Parts: sequence; C-alpha cells; structure tokens
Amino acid sequence: MTPAPHPPRVLVLRALGLGDLLAGVPALRAIRRAFAGHRVVLALPPGLTEAALSTGAVDTVLPAEAPGRAVPSLGHWSGPPPDVAIDLHGNGPESRDALAALRPCRLLAHALPDSPPWRPEDHERDRWCAFLRAHGIPADPRDLRLPRPAAPSPAPGAVVVHPGAASGSRRWPGERFAAVVRCLRAAGHHVVLTGGPGEDALVRSVAERGGQPASGVLAGGLPFADLSALVAGASLVLSGDTGLAHLAVAHGTRSVTLFGPVSPRLWGPPPGPGHLALWKPGPPGDPHGRTPDARLLRIRTAEVAAACLTQLRRVRPGPGRTPAEAARAH
Repeated sequence: MTPAPHPPRVLVLRALGLGDLLAGVPALRAIRRAFAGHRVVLALPPGLTEAALSTGAVDTVLPAEAPGRAVPSLGHWSGPPPDVAIDLHGNGPESRDALAALRPCRLLAHALPDSPPWRPEDHERDRWCAFLRAHGIPADPRDLRLPRPAAPSPAPGAVVVHPGAASGSRRWPGERFAAVVRCLRAAGHHVVLTGGPGEDALVRSVAERGGQPASGVLAGGLPFADLSALVAGASLVLSGDTGLAHLAVAHGTRSVTLFGPVSPRLWGPPPGPGHLALWKPGPPGDPHGRTPDARLLRIRTAEVAAACLTQLRRVRPGPGRTPAEAARAH
C-alpha cells in the first residue's frame, strides 16, 4: 500500500521567550492565513508549547532552545525538507543558516538579499509584519488578541502584580513593588502576586514586605493555562517589561508596565487607554544586564501606585459583569 503523501509544511523559527512569542502572534497569524493548506510548525522552547498552540496559528511545535537568545540547532527536524522556512528569530546569518541547512524549498529570512532592511527603530510587531508584507504576505500588527481561556481564573477580578523579569536590568526593585502592593491593598483591591520559575524568593520577599497573605501568592511559575486564565480574568496587571505584560495585551486586560532599558516604542503595548507604559528616556542600556537599569530606577513608587489606581478607577463593573469584563469593555 502506498503511504499517504506528507502534508506540506512551513517551519517558523522563533525560539525565544513568552513575550517574544506573543509579539510575534500577528506575524504567525499572517503565515497561517497565507499557507492555509500547510502544516505550520513553530520551533521554540518546549516550555512554550501550550502558549504557542493557544494562538490558533500553529499546528505543532518543534522543540528548540539555546542559552540566552542564541540560535538553537534544528538538526532533529524529521521527514522531507520544509516546503517553506521562515526566520522570525532575528536578522543574523546564524538563524538563516540553521533553516537553510534543512534545504527548504523556499526560505524567507532578513539575512537574505531579497528581504527589506532591518530597522532597529521599528516596533517588534511592526517589524515582522513589514517583513512578511515585503514577501507578499499580508500581515496586520493589530492582530494580537488571544482567545478567551476555557479554564476559570484562579483569582477573578484580582490585581495581578508580577515583580520578576528574565534579566536584572528589567527588574524594578522588590521593595518598590511591595510598597505598591500595600497601597493597592489599603485601597481595598484584591492583589495576587505571581512569579516565574526561580523567582519564589523574590515573590515571597515582596509579599512579606507588602503585607500580602500566603493565599495571595502564586509562585513557582504557573502552567500557561492557569496563568492565561488569571490574566484574562484580572482587573489589572502590573509588571515590568516581560511576558506577562504581553499576555495582558493579548487578553485586553488593563495594565501598567514599567519600561527600562528598552523603550515601549520598540516593545510596548499598542496605543490606547487600556495600557499605561511608564518610561524615562535616556541613553541606551543593556536589556540583558544583571542590575536594574538607571531609567527603570527613575520610575518612582508613588508614580506607579497612582497609575494603577487610575487604571482601576476606569474599571466600573455594570450589572452582571466582573471587573475584568468591564475593563475590556472600555
């Protein structure tokens, strides 16, 4: 019996973090539409599989990760070469060559002569959509919302405070987060603290200083389904420039995001009253440094508390609506 032909496949490389994945959703959706008859395979860290599948733009995942933002090996790709390979990882030869080594029938990458120039001043969502449009693939950077999670929120209507970040340069001091937590609790708001893997000590310290009970601490890195439901059902998300801020945007949940050293012009939320980006301009810094960036440290506690309370005053539930539903309606 003749085996069934292998379905055509598109391999997309974006083996980065949660925020990078969510910023790439408009480009992934454009690829899904342009190659409707293909199987879309996304190469990214295996811990992001559930998040990737939740976008509706990806059929399956090729586990691929490397330290930092390095390019992972794709040598474990199986079967025939990809019909199309698309580099959404970066603009260097390393990611281009990792895909080219699989001998795809068609390769799209910034590091090829027929691609548009890399513009470092472009927002991440805009950059990749412009890249695809230059190759004849319509893409809309506003197409970034995720479907409503099926799971219920573990803390409906809570203010979610996330003090962690992947690098120290993007981590606002824990004692300042604690001061904001105290302010929010004093104003009568239900606060929940979250942290990623390896951030338990930070979250516990913020909780203790902020007078937060253990019942309001969700440390240890929630599974994506629970984290997504938590953010979707929140009245507000307060965080630094990290994946949770992008998740709030993806669910239309109000947010206050503290930026530094990277400008919100490059990685921030779309314009609109639902998302406040706090940022102090200054000389460029290292987004992967170990110590808090000078621009980030210039954001004061009172400023953050005031921004959160302003956002929460805009959330006025009507009959039969939760605070989170009211927030998305404005």
